[in-house]
Amino acid sequence: MAGGKIRKEKPKAPSNNYQGGISFHKSKGQHILKNPLLVDSIVQKAGIKSTDVILEIGPGTGNLTKKLLEAGKEVIAVELDSRMVLELQRRFQGTPLSHRLKVIQGDVLKTELPRFDICVANIPYQISSPLTFKLLFHPTSFRCAVIMYQREFAMRLVAQPGDNLYCRLSVNTQLYARVSHLLKVGKNNFRPPPKVDSSVVRIEPRKPQPQVNKKEWDGFLRVCFIRKNKTLGAIFKQKSVISMLEKNFKTLQAVLASLNGGSTGEAATAAMDVGDMSMGMEDDDNEMDDDDEDMDMEEGQGGGGGEFKEKVMNVLKEGGFEEKRSSKLSQQEFLYLLSLFNKSGIHFS
Repeated sequence: MAGGKIRKEKPKAPSNNYQGGISFHKSKGQHILKNPLLVDSIVQKAGIKSTDVILEIGPGTGNLTKKLLEAGKEVIAVELDSRMVLELQRRFQGTPLSHRLKVIQGDVLKTELPRFDICVANIPYQISSPLTFKLLFHPTSFRCAVIMYQREFAMRLVAQPGDNLYCRLSVNTQLYARVSHLLKVGKNNFRPPPKVDSSVVRIEPRKPQPQVNKKEWDGFLRVCFIRKNKTLGAIFKQKSVISMLEKNFKTLQAVLASLNGGSTGEAATAAMDVGDMSMGMEDDDNEMDDDDEDMDMEEGQGGGGGEFKEKVMNVLKEGGFEEKRSSKLSQQEFLYLLSLFNKSGIHFS
């Protein structure tokens, strides 16, 4: 243009969201480990044996997969993205490691997992909770899982009574497994980098598994952690809680009557199977913090169910739990309180 300057466009810097021509989608939780020293550290801390069958979830382009194949007997990799599956197969095709790699394409939450000895994975963070419990309830036992989580989720897993992040997820997970924090991982160790830091956690399933009804246990914890810093007395006085427990109580009584002399244990089991609440383990987002918009804990406390309400409060008083808070209770205290409720015919599923 006359009288004007020609602006030279600067060449665009190559995107950090590619590897080997493959673009990564943050929306799908695709953050590939790019630091080889970190990969080595994860494999070393996993304690892999040469005879181990290793389950890897979300292998991506295979940076971690390669080290797992070198350390164990076989790697079973579950990957949803067909592009990653092809890249993984291409990477190891014709190498001595190829015959020890089995790739399953599909959603890991919907896939029937095979037998394995150890799980090592850098997972999409949006499936953290359901995947953790899918592994813990896997029908065949495994030694441990070493998993990369979003840091805050990881710290919830390992939190102890009195910790700020201690929550229903902490209690649920630690009932079924020993959980320990291994590594803090900065966001720049990934391509593309996530918005938050991460942590590697070791999960070792308890053997034998605790003999508790999973729905009953989880339903009980959901009530206790409605507001973890409120007293249990205040929580269990709520009209919605009393109403739910009374409904379950009446269901149990009806089943007892219909069995005509069947054992109380059989009736309780049957009642739990037809309980009115669905208590899945997969969601921890509904737990409320005291920093949230305040909720009137006294709402409905003067409502109906007076006799049954007194029955519930007597259980809390018997165990000395009326003035205690879930944020400070140990796993053993939760188990004891649940046993007191069940002994009185009060159930949570």
